[in-house]
Amino acid sequence: MSIQFHIQPDSEIPASTQLFNQIRFAIASRQFPPGHRLPSTRQLAMQTGLHRNTISKVYRQLEKIGLVESQAGSGIYVRAQGNEGGGRLKSRILEQYPQAYEIVLESLDKLLAEGCSLNQARELFLSEIDWRLRCSARVVVTAPTQDIGVGELMVQELEQALRIPVQLVALEQLSRFLDQTQAGTVVTSRYFIGEAEAIASPKSVRVIPVDIYDYSMEIQLVRSMPKDSCVGLVSLSSGILRASEVIIHSLRGEDLLVMTAQLQDTYKINAMVRSAHTIISDQASFSTVKTIVAQAREDIIRPPKLICCENYIGIKSINLLKRELGLA
Repeated sequence: MSIQFHIQPDSEIPASTQLFNQIRFAIASRQFPPGHRLPSTRQLAMQTGLHRNTISKVYRQLEKIGLVESQAGSGIYVRAQGNEGGGRLKSRILEQYPQAYEIVLESLDKLLAEGCSLNQARELFLSEIDWRLRCSARVVVTAPTQDIGVGELMVQELEQALRIPVQLVALEQLSRFLDQTQAGTVVTSRYFIGEAEAIASPKSVRVIPVDIYDYSMEIQLVRSMPKDSCVGLVSLSSGILRASEVIIHSLRGEDLLVMTAQLQDTYKINAMVRSAHTIISDQASFSTVKTIVAQAREDIIRPPKLICCENYIGIKSINLLKRELGLA
């Protein structure tokens, strides 16, 4: 297996929780892409030292939230979700609009009869679709209320990348919102794709999952930190902080002291800049952390090293989303 999972056996955090968080992160960051076969319980038992029953329990949890699916006699696979199955989407459209294919063919034949080339016809269709999407596209980001910060982070990044308004709707309010809106596309992290699909699919609203950044540089940095170092984590999202803390603990155990703070908790950030050797923050939090460090510079002997993460959403995923929305 190319991905190595690390378990701290003497930790207060249950081993199953450590493994669950690491596999969920591997799926959300597309290190385990849709269709990928997860390691067998025997393979993971050999790598982590966990009992196969514990690993089976983790796989059942992942299946329950819709991230993986079991194929009898074959294994456990990462589910393809949202709009990743292009053929299925086409079939669904034709079921809903049975004359659509004939209309497209008729329109295309008329353009070709007028002397248009296929490339010119494609350009005409795409430019019209692109214009209409820009005028009326409604992109909705959803995340659970308890971690609405990750939704705010996604909205900031998507508005900057797509250059269209993006609306944030709590997952608990999504059903009512979709009942009141005429059209749109729901975007969410793979962490929440199962819940979002269960709400949106019956309403014929497409859901597009986005992959998160794999944090490979930050993980390597954590691996290389000297024992007894203090690392600070700052983010808009409480969920990102919780998952990061578990993953760092799984990698280093009690070797590192981990401090966490959400962006709005300036008291905690002030304490962090006086104790941490390194502070890692998301882009939305970086300027605030930088300002607090500058203000405290006279009171600290050695300022912490500041690391600003890449986008929470992976660049490839943003480019795929642009194409799906007709904005590329």
